[in-house]
Amino acid sequence: MKKIIECVPNFSEGHDMNIIKQITDVIETVSGVELLDVDPGAATNRTVVTIVGTPDEVIEAAFLAVKKASEIIDMRKHKGEHPRMGATDVCPLIPVSNITMEETVAYARKLAERIGNELQIPVYCYEEAAFTPERKNLANCRSGEYEGLREKLTNPKWKPDFGPATMNEKAGATAVGARDFLVAFNVNLNTTSTRRANSIAFDVRERGRVLREGNPITGKIVKDENGNQVYVPGSLKAVKAIGWFIEEYGIAQISMNLTNIAITPVHIAFDEVCRKAEVRGIRVTGSELVGLIPLKALLDAGKYFLTKQQRSLGIDEAELIKIAVKSMGLDDLKPFVPEEKIIEYKLAAKDNAKKLIELTAKGFANETASESPAPGGGSISAYVGALGASLATMVANLSSHKRGWDERWEFFSKWAEKGQKLKDQLLYLVDEDTNAFNKIMDAFSLPKKTDEEKITRKAAIEAASKYAIEIPFRVMQVAYETMNVVEAMAKEGNPNSISDAGVGALCVRSAVMGAYLNVKINAAGIEDRAFASKMIAEGEKIQNQTIEREKTILQIVEEVISKQ
Repeated sequence: MKKIIECVPNFSEGHDMNIIKQITDVIETVSGVELLDVDPGAATNRTVVTIVGTPDEVIEAAFLAVKKASEIIDMRKHKGEHPRMGATDVCPLIPVSNITMEETVAYARKLAERIGNELQIPVYCYEEAAFTPERKNLANCRSGEYEGLREKLTNPKWKPDFGPATMNEKAGATAVGARDFLVAFNVNLNTTSTRRANSIAFDVRERGRVLREGNPITGKIVKDENGNQVYVPGSLKAVKAIGWFIEEYGIAQISMNLTNIAITPVHIAFDEVCRKAEVRGIRVTGSELVGLIPLKALLDAGKYFLTKQQRSLGIDEAELIKIAVKSMGLDDLKPFVPEEKIIEYKLAAKDNAKKLIELTAKGFANETASESPAPGGGSISAYVGALGASLATMVANLSSHKRGWDERWEFFSKWAEKGQKLKDQLLYLVDEDTNAFNKIMDAFSLPKKTDEEKITRKAAIEAASKYAIEIPFRVMQVAYETMNVVEAMAKEGNPNSISDAGVGALCVRSAVMGAYLNVKINAAGIEDRAFASKMIAEGEKIQNQTIEREKTILQIVEEVISKQ
């Protein structure tokens, strides 16, 4: 699965859209990156740009944007209400999916180093990318702003993390960081009272409310020994919140920024607002996502609400999203369109590549039966394996809802989740097997006139041929792992679905044996015989194990059927 990160560079120009367009134009020259949003502010004289994509491509686009900004924005002439110290003031990277914060930090520092070295711009690393505790806080890194930067750079304590410790008159300095994904999330109330909405916001937000003596509303504000107001913390960490009235909809809302959805996910924030509102005699009618959200956040929400119902979590991705949307009323004010609100879906919508798994069953069969050499046996093996995983998952889901088995729902739910993950992996491999075939064809089409071209072409063919072995071998591994789910359902699942478990075993066996044929035929064409021999030997072992597992499972199935 692709690693995806978000980048939100802030440029010190909010009036001249021609300047901003020059910056966004260079961003859009990088394939694998999607420009999601451009938000200029006149008062702040600042534009916030949001881009998303695969890590290497995102930092390439970010670097080009910083470079262009340094060329066309002159900080000596800049005025604006927002704190700033450079043409590109801040440039945070945010992990979205299939990537850790540690990996994101490494990419942020790589970007920072390149900006410093190649553009001669002083760079400070902040938030999770900071090298020292005092630099985690962006405000510290930006203290003194552009006007105080020259003096700041003479202080050894504020030597930049990358780039020169000298003033770049035109571009200023840039802060590059790594932070968690921020979700703007509003909860709708059945009241028009801003004051009551604010009370709920103060109940939940991390900062909480001002502590007062006696009466919590009219009492004297309590201050500490330094004269600062004392606050009573709210119930949710990493949450900022305020109440307001939305004239367009005629309702009050709790407007929240969830600054770390790993600490407080959207579903936890929603449920907590529901509880606090109910105490005050107010009902939550729904919610609203402002901007985009990672897929995992909605999948986690769907699983959370299913768990509360003691229902199986092993359902399809689309169903999990539907449960999340309905449970939190995300379609209360306007239709919730996953393709427009989920980052991964928005990126996928830009991918024009034809995918086999998006075809109908009839379309897939017709495509296979056509004159085209792909899809072939490898893709079919992966798909047959996915069908086997699907049958085992179906048995798990049916068993979790069987009357009289309520206390076992969680046991079957865990098996259904495993089955769904294996099914999704095998569906991915359906298309990847065809991609592997295409890589070989592309390698053979490379020019071979010069000696250098011949060497390059030969290496490309060898690499592509190895990949064409690795993909069906992976099909074997994943399909064999699916036997665990099939066997568990044959032994423990609803007896009325025992034949489905048996058919699942047959499908998985066929997937493994079919994929092994592809491993062997592709191995015949590579020069690295040690690699080929190893893959063939390991593949044979998996095939033999699969055949034995199939015999065991079919014996269980036959015994159960004979008793009915």
